[in-house]
Amino acid sequence: MPKFTVVLRNGTERTVEGKAGYNVMEAIREAGIDELLALCGGCCSCATCHVQVDEAWLDRLPPASGDEDDLLDSSSHRDGSSRLSCQILLTPELDGMRVTIAPED
Repeated sequence: MPKFTVVLRNGTERTVEGKAGYNVMEAIREAGIDELLALCGGCCSCATCHVQVDEAWLDRLPPASGDEDDLLDSSSHRDGSSRLSCQILLTPELDGMRVTIAPED
C-alpha cells in the first residue's frame, strides 16, 4: 500500500497510507485530515481538493485532464505543481510522494 506525505496548511507533516487504486483525496480523508474539503466527493467538479505536488513527483503523474485544468484555473493559489487530489490515483510507483494542501481560496 503506497504511503505518501501530506503537508497541512500549518506546515505539519503527516504520513498517509492509501490503498492502490484509491485516489489521494480518498486516502487523505480516510486518514482523518479534514482541512481538505473535497466538497464534490471526488467527481472533478470543484477545486476544494487542490494540492501542490512536490516537483520531484510531477513527471510520474499523468497529465491533468481538460476539466481538471479548468477547475484549477479558478484557484488564486494555482502554480505549476497544482493538481486535484481526486484525480491522482495511488499506485505503488507513487510510494513516497509528497503533497501540500493548497491554501483555501
